[in-house]
Amino acid sequence: MAASAAVPGPLRALVLANPASGSHSPQLVGDVAELCASYLEGTEVHLTTAPGDATVAVRRALERPSRAPGLIVVIGGDGTVREAIQGMAGAAGRAALAVVPGGTGNSGYKMLWGERPWTESLKAILTDSGVGGSARLRRLDLARLTETRQHVYLGACSGVIADALITARDIPLTGRERYARAFADTAAGYVPYPGRVTVDGRVVHEGPTVLANVGGGRYRGGRFLVLPDSLLDDGLLDVCVIGDGVPATQVPGLTLNADHMRHPATVYARGRTITVERTDGHRLPLEHDGEYQHGIGSSATFEVLPAALAVWAPADPPTPGAPN
Repeated sequence: MAASAAVPGPLRALVLANPASGSHSPQLVGDVAELCASYLEGTEVHLTTAPGDATVAVRRALERPSRAPGLIVVIGGDGTVREAIQGMAGAAGRAALAVVPGGTGNSGYKMLWGERPWTESLKAILTDSGVGGSARLRRLDLARLTETRQHVYLGACSGVIADALITARDIPLTGRERYARAFADTAAGYVPYPGRVTVDGRVVHEGPTVLANVGGGRYRGGRFLVLPDSLLDDGLLDVCVIGDGVPATQVPGLTLNADHMRHPATVYARGRTITVERTDGHRLPLEHDGEYQHGIGSSATFEVLPAALAVWAPADPPTPGAPN
């Protein structure tokens, strides 16, 4: 496990929020900025204007010769968190991430802080960081999708979960209701794809595949424990494969409390390089961090990037496998 770093608190913060988010709240943005300004020398707020804007904003802020932020506060939305991390890539040591839950799933916040209120976690970061404090700096592993060179934070999933993102585009709902309907519609009559999963050169699964999730965080969608044994800084990626012994319609119920781990159709493994393939040569349905990957062919390979992301987290993080 990678060691945590004891560092003094940040002096400046960049607060990012996505006004297009279905759960965007100007009041929340104002409250976060006010709290940061109460403790730091400088705080600026950036409201994103288009997909990818958060990535650009973070890169520009970190490239300043002076007055660059030491803290990137993302009010998200796993999608906004994902974009911010792409901007932080390559700037190791220059800034650390703090997440404030402001989206639908909020898996990125939950995997670090559990159910603690954001006011408690952010105040701990701003006031108690360092030796003996209630917040500490952790260096978390990321994955890199070799086909796109994108960094993966929470995880990537092929199969029914990815296809449900396409279905969701035509559903006139918002938030969790939209995705729940999309998943139900996609899962009804879902035909598993012919797949193969290889971990560090060893085939761990071959045959009909409902989903293969690589990560990353324990949670997907803020609720589902797809990777219940995952550690965020052990230098390894986890993969969970659910084969055709589980109907797609049963995936939400089984993963809500990690009951899928006891099913014989489930395979769980860890490694440094994981390849997920569709063996019939057709396009692999794949998403990562909630974003469908249109440029993927029939396979996707993930490489671990140990200790690649600095994130503020509690000094007493939740124990994997235990309820938060």
